[in-house]
Amino acid sequence: MQLHHDLLTAPGATPTKAVIFLHGILGTGANLRSHARRFIQSSPHYLAAMVDLRAHGNSLGLDGPDTVANAAADLVETAKSWNVPVGAVVGHSFGGKVALAYAKEHPEVGAVMTLDSAPGPRLDARGSETTMEVLTILEALGQTWPDRDTFVAAIEAKGQSKMIGQWLAMNLELKPEGWVFRLSLPRVHALLEDYFEIDLWPLVEQAAHTKKGPRFHLVIGARSSVYAHEDRVRAQMLEASSEGHVTVDVLNTGHWVHAQDPQGVSAILQSRLSPSPSGRGSG
Repeated sequence: MQLHHDLLTAPGATPTKAVIFLHGILGTGANLRSHARRFIQSSPHYLAAMVDLRAHGNSLGLDGPDTVANAAADLVETAKSWNVPVGAVVGHSFGGKVALAYAKEHPEVGAVMTLDSAPGPRLDARGSETTMEVLTILEALGQTWPDRDTFVAAIEAKGQSKMIGQWLAMNLELKPEGWVFRLSLPRVHALLEDYFEIDLWPLVEQAAHTKKGPRFHLVIGARSSVYAHEDRVRAQMLEASSEGHVTVDVLNTGHWVHAQDPQGVSAILQSRLSPSPSGRGSG
């Protein structure tokens, strides 16, 4: 079964490869749409695929255990209808680890870019405290609402920002009984548990040491705690020895790098994923 997705192409373009954009937990494929649009305008050889990951958005009916590996496997089935190879995968947070897992099984992909998504385990959920708080709030609230504004107000009343409430409201679906929060929270928890447990540093290290396979571009929010200090040092040491197979870009943001510095993220996408006369780009 395919994931729900939207495909974007630049006007008049005939793309030769695809770049997949992946959202984080509780998000949807629309979260990175503005970045995808800007990217394909400057890189029209790419088709941009905006995907709803399993148990998110309109991809709610997929079978099998809710794991990062299965979320990556879903992408393979979904991409079969695009008629172009996958050249790159870009993912924020949970989506970043799905992108890494995809590259682990499909090393023919040219490049992976992770947006504040550390490759290693975080058993203490460090850096994801807000996500865990939001899940606790959602579990305590009802599933059905008279309108979106009432839902957003309830989220605000629990101490979250209006922006987070409006973002969560993207998961409301109008049904005869009212606006229903459509996600299965137990499934979301299962995905998060696996996300926090798995270690994909060896994949990145292999690329740095062998100079083969996908290039890994790690974007870090300087004010985020997703990357511990030792993780940042580890990433920068790999960059120094990898001859461009691992790169590190640090932006002066928190965890939501694409929302807090959209111009910075767009510039990194262009410089890292699109070919340049110097050959710096990849994918």
